[in-house]
Amino acid sequence: MMENNGSMDRNMSEAFNGLHTPCYVIDEKRLRENGEILKGVQERTGCKILLAQKAFSNYKVYPLLSEYLAGTEASGLYEARLGREEMPEGECHVFCGAYRADEFSEILQYADHIVFNSPSQLKRYGKLAKDRGKSIGLRINPECSTQEGHEIYDPCAPGSRLGTTRAQWDAQMTPEDIRLLDGLHFHTLCEQNSDDLEKTLRAVEEKFGEFLSEMQWLNMGGGHHITRKDYDVALLERCIRDVMEKYHVQVYLEPGEAVALNAGYLVTEVLDVLRNGDFRLAILDMSAACHTPDVIEMPYRPPLRNSGNPGEYAYTYRLGGPTCLAGDIIGDYSFKGPLTEGQKLIFEDMAIYTMCKNNTFNGMPLPHIYLWKEKGAIELMAEFGYEDFKGRL
Repeated sequence: MMENNGSMDRNMSEAFNGLHTPCYVIDEKRLRENGEILKGVQERTGCKILLAQKAFSNYKVYPLLSEYLAGTEASGLYEARLGREEMPEGECHVFCGAYRADEFSEILQYADHIVFNSPSQLKRYGKLAKDRGKSIGLRINPECSTQEGHEIYDPCAPGSRLGTTRAQWDAQMTPEDIRLLDGLHFHTLCEQNSDDLEKTLRAVEEKFGEFLSEMQWLNMGGGHHITRKDYDVALLERCIRDVMEKYHVQVYLEPGEAVALNAGYLVTEVLDVLRNGDFRLAILDMSAACHTPDVIEMPYRPPLRNSGNPGEYAYTYRLGGPTCLAGDIIGDYSFKGPLTEGQKLIFEDMAIYTMCKNNTFNGMPLPHIYLWKEKGAIELMAEFGYEDFKGRL
């Protein structure tokens, strides 16, 4: 354990100074602050909130998260097993676009709730799961797009493979199939506020409302940015209460980002600075392609501590990684002074969709993972080396 010089003020610069870079740092204090918000929503409404492990699956803090959450949500076998093993007292829900026959029996060992993506998967596996005492759900597609600019994350886009439309329901669902169901599930949001949930719920009721009273639960999926400062929590709670009172169902939410939003950092070091024409360039020891793949996939420009927009301060740099990919670019940032070799930079909001999506392209090492304790100490949670790269191949 690396102590923060005995300081209790959680000075970030001091705490991170001696860390091996690149590295991720999970902020215990921010996790707890997010947890308190989510716990409050549950207590005031009676809903249950699950951790979507696809966004954040650092199981060593699951004991902490279990103080605030009702369980975990998984996208397949390995996440289901992780949730059951590391948050054993919580519920374990699983949704998968299509289940594998050679894995389904093992999934049933871990999951409480099984959500199917299509009527054909329900017909194939539903009775087996029901006979094993599982709660059965079907993902529906209300065909209500609320995304702007991120089609890759829009499950309601034309031709989507995710969820059952009303036309597919009418063509394929029999009365026997409907009787198998304990609940319905929809997931249509991505980093959105509760006004988009309100709009989506109207579409859900319009297309599937006649079946809701026959269900025990309704899972409203993820994408709810509940812990963001400008999020309308009051509207979310009205939506939840209205559904629960009208249809007498248990409501579930399964956010990933809201659990660990702004609760992590990526610490990196400047390896080189150079110029190309009018461009100031800095090469870091972290890679967008390897360590923050959503920067390229989404795409987005991650927040960087003590920096500004291009041109805001005197020195603007294009920050990139050391890999051979020409597009391994984090973004353009400005600084009050010139960057120098060996200087540490701290990217913020790096707990979500980083550690669970990183890779070793170009032989880049996986960053170590640290936990910044609430009282200031830094603990090494995981470290990686050559064998981790080699073992994947």
